[in-house]
Amino acid sequence: MSIVLPPGGVLIGLGCDLIEVERIKGVLERHGERFLSRVFTEEERAYCSSIKYPHKHYAARWAAKEAVAKAFTTGIGPHLDWTSISVYHGPRQEPLVRLDAKADALLRQVGATHVWLSLSHIDSHAMAVAALVKH
Repeated sequence: MSIVLPPGGVLIGLGCDLIEVERIKGVLERHGERFLSRVFTEEERAYCSSIKYPHKHYAARWAAKEAVAKAFTTGIGPHLDWTSISVYHGPRQEPLVRLDAKADALLRQVGATHVWLSLSHIDSHAMAVAALVKH
């Protein structure tokens, strides 16, 4: 079986983020559902809650949202909401990004057509790298 990579493109923006997993675990313990519903989409909450150590996966998604916001150079705020960015898995379990209408409009405004994402986590840290590209 051969693996076909997606086509390359022009790099429009790049962002990365690193977070301590314990930080997210602590916020989850203190604020629970209020925190989850403010930051994560239903799709993300359904996935993470099905995993043995959900805080590690929430931390990776937090890092992903930060990395995407940094790639846009806007941060989370007036241009992007926390839930504007949703991380899900593709057919090979690769992390993919789903944008809401607000974020999709921003993607077009900056001249990009796609968001590429890489995630990683260990017991102590989670990280993400996001790239905005134009195909």
